[in-house]
Amino acid sequence: MSSVEEFRTEARAWLRAHLTGEFAGLRGRGGPGREHEAFAERLAWERHMAAAGWTCIGWPREYGGRGATLAQQVAFHEEYALAEAPARVGHIGEQLLGPTLIAFGTPAQRARFLPKIVSVEELWCQGYSEPDAGSDLANVRTRAERDGGDGDGGGDWVVTGQKIWTSLAHESDWCFVVARTEPGSVRHAGLSYLLVPLDQPGVEIRPITQLTGTSEFNEVFFDGARTDADNIVGAPGDGWRIAMATLGFERGVSTLGQQVGFRRELTAVIELAKANGAAADPLIRDRIARAWTGLETIRCNALRMLDGVAAGAPGPEASIGKIFWATWHRELGELAMDVCGADGMLAAGEPYDLTGWQRLFLFSRSDTIYAGSNEIQRNVIAERVLGLPKEARA
Repeated sequence: MSSVEEFRTEARAWLRAHLTGEFAGLRGRGGPGREHEAFAERLAWERHMAAAGWTCIGWPREYGGRGATLAQQVAFHEEYALAEAPARVGHIGEQLLGPTLIAFGTPAQRARFLPKIVSVEELWCQGYSEPDAGSDLANVRTRAERDGGDGDGGGDWVVTGQKIWTSLAHESDWCFVVARTEPGSVRHAGLSYLLVPLDQPGVEIRPITQLTGTSEFNEVFFDGARTDADNIVGAPGDGWRIAMATLGFERGVSTLGQQVGFRRELTAVIELAKANGAAADPLIRDRIARAWTGLETIRCNALRMLDGVAAGAPGPEASIGKIFWATWHRELGELAMDVCGADGMLAAGEPYDLTGWQRLFLFSRSDTIYAGSNEIQRNVIAERVLGLPKEARA
């Protein structure tokens, strides 16, 4: 196993050598609010990475990964961000479902699904939120019933219900779905974690147009959709535990790369403020200083959170980092618009062509909602970190 610096140097050299030619124009493309940008080309890039062994690097070698240490994974994500490589298209499969199957899946599930995540042949989305169960995941109403088979297996799960805010569902092949499989169950009990193919009768995907004018989130309707009875992760009724583990993996090592992108955005805001004179305003200067210190705090939180990753999965303390970076990024969007001044009110073109600053401002409003709203994260911290009494629930 190479040292961290050797691994970093290898990654840097590979990215420098391969973000050229047909892939040169992908630098900086994609990401939150911009997932529509060059999606097919980014998919081709990621498959190119897979062929060279640069996907799923933290997975054990027996599952197609490189067995990279935590420090090596951090180094890779930082180098990837520093190279301005395009936003990943297979991250939900690689960073969420894959680790979940490695931890809780059956040998047959690992053999079926993990290789196609590594090779980026199949893309995944996450079926958690519902119209009446957004941050309150335990309130899901989507149901699944067994059809056929016996106690020894066989048959299908038949899924009926609706999921919403499903990122990249319109580009995905499969969805991991939290559904209620025990009639009459309530809250955390009676939920199961199912792997459901999307290209089938009984599945309808409707893109949701966002404030940015783009549509990376979707509504997904299941009307008698089917999946094999063996496509359940864990035991029936054990879905809450599996789903929470998946959310833990979501707070993983890629957050260090995220900080590089944040730093690049802040640097650009500072350069704009100097160029257009906004930096002469003492209030703007104060907000820039606060943004800089906030970014350093985000990095400290992310490094602290990695202790949990090293132990298997981040604990509830990861919610501290989520609240902080989400709020910081939303405020950065507000700062950027104030630095732009009146020019920030002008679209870049017709009919609704936004500038990068406008897109940052609009999309970052969602940062404090997706992947667990700030309100829910505060509850997690209060109840599971500080040990305060649980919030009263009906």
